[in-house]
Amino acid sequence: MKNRLSQKNVPMVLTLDDLAKLASYSLMDTLKCDPDAKANGADHIPRQVFTGHYVPVNPTPINEPEYVAHSKNFFHELGFADSMAESADFVRMFTGDISHVPEPMRKVGWASGYALSIFGTEYYQQCPFQTGNGYGDGRAVSVLEAVINGRRWEMQLKGGGRTPYCRGADGRAVLRSSVREFLAQEHMHALGVPTSRSLSLYVSKTDKVQRPWYSEGSRSKDPDMLILEAVAISTRVAPSFIRVGQIELFGRRARKKEHPNAMEELEKIVLHLIDREYADVIDKKLSTSEKVVLLAREFRSRLTSIVANWIRVGYCQGNFNSDNCAAGGFTLDYGPFGFCDVFNPHYQPWTGGGHHFSFLNQPMAAERNFDMFCTALQPLLTSHQGTLLQLDEIRSGFAKVMQAQMEKMWTAKLGLNTFHAALFSELETLMVQTPVDYTLFFRELSMVPDDIGPLKKSFYNNSNQAMDSMYPTYEIAPEEMDKRWSEWLKKWKLLIASTSNANAAPPRSLEEISKQMKLVNPKYSLREWLLAPAYQQAVAGNYALIRELQEVMTQPYAEQSKDVEEKYYRLKPSEFCEVGGLSHLSCSS
Repeated sequence: MKNRLSQKNVPMVLTLDDLAKLASYSLMDTLKCDPDAKANGADHIPRQVFTGHYVPVNPTPINEPEYVAHSKNFFHELGFADSMAESADFVRMFTGDISHVPEPMRKVGWASGYALSIFGTEYYQQCPFQTGNGYGDGRAVSVLEAVINGRRWEMQLKGGGRTPYCRGADGRAVLRSSVREFLAQEHMHALGVPTSRSLSLYVSKTDKVQRPWYSEGSRSKDPDMLILEAVAISTRVAPSFIRVGQIELFGRRARKKEHPNAMEELEKIVLHLIDREYADVIDKKLSTSEKVVLLAREFRSRLTSIVANWIRVGYCQGNFNSDNCAAGGFTLDYGPFGFCDVFNPHYQPWTGGGHHFSFLNQPMAAERNFDMFCTALQPLLTSHQGTLLQLDEIRSGFAKVMQAQMEKMWTAKLGLNTFHAALFSELETLMVQTPVDYTLFFRELSMVPDDIGPLKKSFYNNSNQAMDSMYPTYEIAPEEMDKRWSEWLKKWKLLIASTSNANAAPPRSLEEISKQMKLVNPKYSLREWLLAPAYQQAVAGNYALIRELQEVMTQPYAEQSKDVEEKYYRLKPSEFCEVGGLSHLSCSS
């Protein structure tokens, strides 16, 4: 699943001066700056931003930064020397001080506004002005666009300080949440799931902020104490950070005719999105209306694919608002995310997320975000009735395309040639009633076992009282459950050996089936109870576990050492069930 691009012809970036030569600021050079902004970027107080696509902002440096980690894999893909991550000028820039960057890098960054919709409903009250003009990148400051090896990347500091969109908050991220996002992004990439990437992570030796969090062993849904946490800055990287909520903001303004340039600003941001994320599939020569239709169709394809991939690897976004939905069709904003342990269709790591953003409801949440995306595009097509009808057709076809992606995904996870609804439905019931560990079960199934013995490694048995309190128990005798599992396994094995695929290919050997299944069913998953010790040790300046997790979780499909398997390939310990910060979280700031 890793990038296998040959590095032979990739020029090495050894210093920040080398990186500076690759700078190319397409957003600031082609889009409209907020006319009320300060050119020097000294713009850190909450205020309304009425027009424009971005606000120039200086990030706020952290004091006495210390190196925690960098993504060696991503550095290698970019052609960056590992030594750069700890070089003084690189550390200075990526901890928020861009006042001394080499030319043609710019000494000011930028932040963008966006709208908020939750499960298809527009919201304004999260904006302190109740207008929607003060909601956006409150602590994320982009500091560089660069074209590297023919690809454009935007580099953004998470926790880079206050912006006009900070809504009165401090603009900071803490070490805990920064470790989570840093590791999760690279894990998701290694899983083969499109995602923003992690570049670097630094922590301040002196700066601390107060955050609500859980006391040790707390089973409260909400944090029960305030703690002082170290401030950190992680740099995340993507082709762009344009969100559905960003397109939505300009779509709302155009629909309401909020100012004379509203329609023009909407068209510009949409065309910029196409240039940044879809240039390889949408012809520049087409008219805007034609481009918009193709954009909607391609985004639908990417969005349905990514959500199916989330479910394939056991990932739940937790808070899948439109502002947490990348318009480029990749995973963005690792806040209250989680990788499920026990299979539960209603799994939700975020206590504020409810059923609407739960594990198997993510396809529906994606459809609501896609609806808002299409609504935002509509003003550009009002004088083109034909393309407006095409957009409506694309929108109404989302559920069908999503279902096809889900069936394709389940088919691959089960090693089948075609989807068998009855077999899957029976499996889903068994997985809930047992219950089973999602990752362990599918990995053990990938071994194509002779009987259910190996599958039982993934079963949470009835003696696990903490698990019983979380998930409903079923009055079914163990012998009866074993019988049902054995019958299901027998049906499955008959189907995987069949030749019922469209191409009538010759039967696959069990070895071939196992090999293919292992490519889609990971062995290792970044579970919260594995993450927590890493950021807890990091508080004391011990980053060894972060780097160990980084190594293990960037090889999620590999058979690793026996020590790694014993430590990371196991059921969730009962003492971690229902514990705040390990089984659920209300925030991750």
